[in-house]
Amino acid sequence: MTDFSVVICTYNGERRLPILLERLRSQLIPKSLTWEILIVDNNSHDQTAQCIRDYQHQWPKHIPLRYLFEPRQGLAYARRCAMGSVSSDLVGFLDDDTLPAEDWVAQAYQFGQLHPQAGAYGSAIDGQYESKPPEGFERIASCLAIIQRGDTPFQYHTKQGVLPAGAGMVVRRRAWFTCVPTEPALSGVCGTSLKTKGEDIETLSHIRQGGWPIWHNPQMRLLHSIPANRLRPAYLLDLFQSIGVSRYPLRCVRYRRWQRPLMLLAHGLNDLRKLIIHILKTKQFHPTDIVTACERTLLVHSFMSPIHGLSVGQTFRSIDTPIFRS
Repeated sequence: MTDFSVVICTYNGERRLPILLERLRSQLIPKSLTWEILIVDNNSHDQTAQCIRDYQHQWPKHIPLRYLFEPRQGLAYARRCAMGSVSSDLVGFLDDDTLPAEDWVAQAYQFGQLHPQAGAYGSAIDGQYESKPPEGFERIASCLAIIQRGDTPFQYHTKQGVLPAGAGMVVRRRAWFTCVPTEPALSGVCGTSLKTKGEDIETLSHIRQGGWPIWHNPQMRLLHSIPANRLRPAYLLDLFQSIGVSRYPLRCVRYRRWQRPLMLLAHGLNDLRKLIIHILKTKQFHPTDIVTACERTLLVHSFMSPIHGLSVGQTFRSIDTPIFRS
């Protein structure tokens, strides 16, 4: 039986995958640890499949390199496809634009053995930027999967909404199949669309609701490549709008159906409070810098997430910051 599975879900990743695969080829692995790599092609239209076939011909025989095709667009579907195919109890997810440290697999497996009750745990992630981030970027960096939360492992508090990033997270297979529903509420990143982003938080919320602790392991280190286009105002604002819109369905995971009307009121008042405080603190009704604009966009769309898509939502969209959408 395989001890550890590395899963890479990719869309049009033919140019990014070779760098990641070479990094995985050079992992420092204890001889007693058996592991595999599974690539899930999420309906790519480039030469991703051929890229993997080429690597399979010259890949080390003792490390299985497998390929699956998932036609349903969305990261949540790709990950469900992977979980249905692996047999190892520990499954580590890497994005095709992340590079693991040379001991990432070993550290991920060791942490799972030391914490057998952990349902999932995340990595420490540094950014590798193609262009200089905007001033104050550290305030919003975690939303782009840049995770620096200290040098000591810790368990995420059940009362807080903070959770690991999907890139670099390890999930215990037993926790997944006992807690995560077959069909997701949010399908996740679909190709280049961010409209249903939030699948990672949905998955981890289900696992935590099922009684499995979620941990942070800073010994698992990743480098996340951030291209210049992901630091452009238009992309950042779309990202933060998508995160805000996902708040309501993600919050629903934590409550029974009869509790949701009260939850809607409580969270709505709290979101409104945060929005007012942000306006007063920044002294900007219309933000003049992109980081403040991202924070404001997140707060506005978190508040309006239960009614997003209805005509009344157009009223709230007027609070957005179109000056940055270029």
